[in-house]
This record gives sequence, structure tokens and C-alpha cells, in this order.
Amino acid sequence: MTELIDTHTHIYLPEFDNDRDEVIGRAVSSGVKLLLMPNIDKDSIDSMLAVEKRYPGICMTMFGLHPTSVKADYEIHLEEIFRISSNHVFKAVGEIGIDLYWDKTFLQEQTIAFKKQVGFAIEKNLPVVVHARESFREIFEALEDFKGTVLKGVFHAFSGTISDAEKAVSMGFMLGIGGIVTFKNSGLDKIVSEFGVENIILETDSPYLAPVPHRGKRNESSYLCLINRKVAEVSGLTPEETAAVTYKNSIRLFGL
Repeated sequence: MTELIDTHTHIYLPEFDNDRDEVIGRAVSSGVKLLLMPNIDKDSIDSMLAVEKRYPGICMTMFGLHPTSVKADYEIHLEEIFRISSNHVFKAVGEIGIDLYWDKTFLQEQTIAFKKQVGFAIEKNLPVVVHARESFREIFEALEDFKGTVLKGVFHAFSGTISDAEKAVSMGFMLGIGGIVTFKNSGLDKIVSEFGVENIILETDSPYLAPVPHRGKRNESSYLCLINRKVAEVSGLTPEETAAVTYKNSIRLFGL
């Protein structure tokens, strides 16, 4: 059986409250050995830590403030997240970034929060998990402040152009590939083919962005096999080969 790592799953959200044990059981049975959980804001921390405690060695945490949660009170959220994180072992700072798809009102606050969290990650020698939605230019501009540092990370749910991918990879980032790669005309197949599995890690972003044939339904970590299969197809490799490379990439990036 191939071994996989779901590098991005919100398994702690209420969408899984009725069958979380079964969902994680299916994931493990399908070869998904580890599930990395990105945080959203200060109010999501307790449920995330509870899942980590219930599934030790399987579910692992990240700490961060999601860009769509950045409002006028973002400093309160950041202060609480940093405070709680000081008492826990976590694998990355995320999910952080800039999102201009839903609302541009708090662009300045999003940028400040993003930079503060990137600085925090560098201080802790941890990778960042970057959410970039209609904001690659703004993200790259913000990252210019950290040139010459040991910054590393992944562009989660990568949805940019070939040029965006080139920029991200040149800066030492991985590309997070999920269910969108299975969508017709998504263009992600060209990104994967162009940059190769050595520059990607796999994720589900469950419960969101389920791959075909489950598109539009609740996503879960066991579907990572479908994503891996599509990546193998467009890469001209076997699923075993793509699983092995992306597994090692994830281990290396997150220090697992």
C-alpha cells in the first residue's frame, strides 16, 4: 500500500463531528499516515487540539490566523494564538496569507498579520502554510521583506499561473496540490507536469474541494488517493512513485 500524508485537512471542524472516527479510520486504511491540521483563528484552537489529543501520532497541529478571519480585531486573535502556541508542539505556522476573493476591506490588516506570522515562523524555524487567493502579487510583495532568511513553506491549494509557480518555487516554496487537479480545465495538470512531483506536496483541504468523482460533496482524507492517482497520471509516473516522492517532501518540509 502506498503511504501518503494529508498536509492540509480541517478534520476538527463540525462537518466531521458525527463520524470523525470513521473518517480518520478510512484515511488510515487507505494509506494516509498523517493528517496535518491548519488553524483558522483563536476560536478554532480548542477543537483542533482536542482532535490532536484523541488521535496522537496521526493528527498534528499548525497555528495561525486565516486571512479571511482577519478583521479589525485581528491583533486579539494573533496575541491569543501566539500565547497558546507557546505551550504546544506544532508543525507549521498556518494557515496564513492574503485572500482578496471574498473581501478587500482588510487588505492592510491581512498584510500586517501575514508578515507578523511569517516573522514568527522564521523565529521558530517552522514552515509557513500560505493561503493565496487572488493575491499572489500581494503575497510576493510581502515576502520581499524576508529575503535572505530561512523561510520555507507551501502555497496551499495552489491556484496560480505558471509564472506564479515559478516565483514560488524559486523562493523555496512547495506547491500544495489537492482535489482541484482532478477538475476539468483547472490547469493544475499543466502546473504539475511542468514543475514535477519534486516540487509538490499533497493535500485535501477537507471538508472542502473534494476531487472528482466526489466534487461538490464533503471531502475527506481518504480521497487523497484519488489526488495522488491524478498527479501520477499527469506526471507519467506510477501512483507508488508519486506517493513516495510527495511523502518524503512532506516529511522534509514539516520535520515529521
